[in-house]
Amino acid sequence: MAHVVTVTLNPTVDKSINVDQVVPERKLRGDRPVYEPGGGGINVARVLRELGVAATAHWTLGGYTGARLESLLDAMGLDHQPLVIGGETREHLMVFERATGQQFRFGTPGPVVTGPELEALAERIAAVPADTPYLVLSGSLPEGVPEDTYARLARAAPPGCRVVLDTSGTPLRRGVEAPLFLIKPNVRELGQLAGQAIEDDDHVRDVARILIDRGAVEVVVTSLGAGGAMATTATQHWHARAPTVPIRSAVGAGDSMVGGIVAALARGRPLREAIRYGVAAGAAAVKTEGTQLCRRVDVDRLDARMAAEEV
Repeated sequence: MAHVVTVTLNPTVDKSINVDQVVPERKLRGDRPVYEPGGGGINVARVLRELGVAATAHWTLGGYTGARLESLLDAMGLDHQPLVIGGETREHLMVFERATGQQFRFGTPGPVVTGPELEALAERIAAVPADTPYLVLSGSLPEGVPEDTYARLARAAPPGCRVVLDTSGTPLRRGVEAPLFLIKPNVRELGQLAGQAIEDDDHVRDVARILIDRGAVEVVVTSLGAGGAMATTATQHWHARAPTVPIRSAVGAGDSMVGGIVAALARGRPLREAIRYGVAAGAAAVKTEGTQLCRRVDVDRLDARMAAEEV
């Protein structure tokens, strides 16, 4: 099977350190920092690779941080195609406080991505193999990038390629202007799409069906955090409940869910099983520390447990 393709317009180098306690006005001495690749589409590609599905990650490389990100991706053997831009790739800092078990996350703005650079990315998407099964557009947009960028990139995909969009805010609202296969909003983001607060489970279904009926998307997977996810199609609606796991870090749980869903679909599993596998991947991710993503051994074990509980 051809590679799944992911796109990350606003990638990051995730830097994480552990300290005893976060105290103002004092020099804090932490452990040696850990650097890992980050950004929605890159994380999804990492998850796909971990779950045994071939993926190629397209992403924007800018400056010193971009070069470091490239070396990290090379070191882990991920198939990736950077697009060199004039701006500087961003860096995120995560600080884990041992005294409380709390995690502090500091983000920075992304680079400026110019019109010609966006056009070059769209041309790349249009040129991916015709048998590409899935295109995953994931993560935030850099500052100043047109808010309909994801819709434009989705329209550039080859015919027959299923487009998965995982973003939030206006980029999500504008993204569903293009025909999509699947979106993964949380409850708040689904409400923003509908222009109304979501009141209960039935309301999730009804709002998702509105999006489906107007042709915006085929599948809506509404993330419920520790509650798992609700999946809605034109004819079905069900709740995939998350298994109970020890929570160490929520970083990458959403990307792991998307990666799990796409991995299962790419291997030919039915949609209901694929959603369950994605929920298992999200749960497996919170079991890992810092910026680590899910591990296949955990995903498969949790999925088997969830399947047994459905019987």
